[in-house]
Amino acid sequence: MKITNWTNQEIKETPHKVDVRLLYEKTDAQVMHIQLKPGETLKPHITPVDVFFYVLEGTVDIRVGDETINVAKDNLAESPKDIVHCLSNSSDFTTRILVVKTPKPTQNARIL
Repeated sequence: MKITNWTNQEIKETPHKVDVRLLYEKTDAQVMHIQLKPGETLKPHITPVDVFFYVLEGTVDIRVGDETINVAKDNLAESPKDIVHCLSNSSDFTTRILVVKTPKPTQNARIL
């Protein structure tokens, strides 16, 4: 059995300039852990695969298409492939989000 602790994973260099860590990567899926400090945001982008966001801690503003909803801990939000989406932390507290892409993308997201 392989156990992965997100705090032991290297922060990935991304165009978003936030704490993103790869937890799992196979052909069928990719799992990332994102930590957003107050005021931090991901740039709007389009992913060529389906994505879902599970809020582990705090609240996060999740934009999918033209809709933005503040999503609380222990909730999951879906974003279909080829739809603009982004995450923002408008709270005063750090938020943590588990991001699952399925299948694993074979091309990069398109930053808008």
